[in-house]
Amino acid sequence: MSRVQLALNVSDLEAAIDFYSKLFGTEPNKRMPGYANFAITEPPLKLVLIEGEVAGDDGVTGKLNHLGVEVTSTNEVAAATARLSGEGLDTVTEERSTCCYAVQDKVWVRDPDGAPWEVYRVLEDAPAETGLNGDGACCSTVSDTEPVTVGATRSSTCC
Repeated sequence: MSRVQLALNVSDLEAAIDFYSKLFGTEPNKRMPGYANFAITEPPLKLVLIEGEVAGDDGVTGKLNHLGVEVTSTNEVAAATARLSGEGLDTVTEERSTCCYAVQDKVWVRDPDGAPWEVYRVLEDAPAETGLNGDGACCSTVSDTEPVTVGATRSSTCC
């Protein structure tokens, strides 16, 4: 089963957990320092909450961290990579990337306004020290100014 992922920056993790637990009628699937995720069955959604700055002085940071589609196999990530590249979209793949307390295979693309989307498969949980970086960021993607090569591959620890 695939499901859409929505990763939000939140200023108060405990308040956000309380709100989303009530909204979706379920408790977080995973809680770590500055991080929580919900595996919501109905509607099928992976909701990720990342505690940190919601709006920078420049007003750019914002509430949206990134979007994604969680899939059930690495073959689905490879198929998404081939399909997206075949459609002419710039893609960046990460294999066994440690991010947001998990080891993942993924492919990244950006929408026309620069919003980052990932298609990913969680391979295994990762230790707590692999969580958020000092900026409260997780699952950092290629910056808006960094060139992206179609079909580029990287293997990294992104958090």
